[in-house]
Amino acid sequence: MSPSQNTVRRRLADGAAWAILLLYALIAWGAEGGFGAPLDPVLAAARARGTLRVAVDVGFRPFADMREGVLVGYDIELASALAARLGLTAEFVPTGYDALYDALTSGRADVVAAALPYAPEQGYRARFTSVYFDAGQVLVVAADGPIGGPTHLAGRQVGAALGSDADALARRMAERGSFALRSNYDEPAEALADLRAGRLDAVITDAVTALGAVQGAPGLRIAAPLTSEPLVMAVPRPAFQLEAELNRALADLRSEGFFEELNRRWFR
Repeated sequence: MSPSQNTVRRRLADGAAWAILLLYALIAWGAEGGFGAPLDPVLAAARARGTLRVAVDVGFRPFADMREGVLVGYDIELASALAARLGLTAEFVPTGYDALYDALTSGRADVVAAALPYAPEQGYRARFTSVYFDAGQVLVVAADGPIGGPTHLAGRQVGAALGSDADALARRMAERGSFALRSNYDEPAEALADLRAGRLDAVITDAVTALGAVQGAPGLRIAAPLTSEPLVMAVPRPAFQLEAELNRALADLRSEGFFEELNRRWFR
């Protein structure tokens, strides 16, 4: 191969390398909005305002409630903490439960924080964060008792509120587990009172009620989860950067023990 041919090949290789570097630079520039439109217009608009607009379902206690004209609750504190991690201030948008997704698609809200169950069928118009709370059914037992899970229920007395999701689950479990079910309670609190008094061996109820019972008075513990009802936050479909930022902040808060403190304050 002649020297001139080697020179041509080196120049072609150098040109290809520069072309690749230029392509990466253009991609990075575009990701920052260099082409005139940011990849995540929702997050860009929130940063321009300095606020994260959060749709909440006021009155769904303990997640969101109004006290003396001030919004309080589990989701209120969580959304405020997440917004702060993003360098923003939470701006709450009270919204009825049936209109939560509409608040995203209409542009009235940047995120829904309203004890929202994960709903993959809504994926065409929303993105979902990682799970921040599981509201499924759990097994509550005496703190010093021998029951460690559903396999220990044979021959036991188990309570549940009549007509509740816990009641439906308990009936299915009783058919397989050979325990006696008492579901003549109007409210889970009545079954939990009988559990404390020793008239029941276990109670099946939702995680929110169970946490309140366990933290509100000594003598009870959650033995095992029985079902899963993951609660998530939702953002508009184009907001993939906002989704990633929220997931990162949720992971940080969880590692810092934020959720344990939040549970102690709001489930009692």
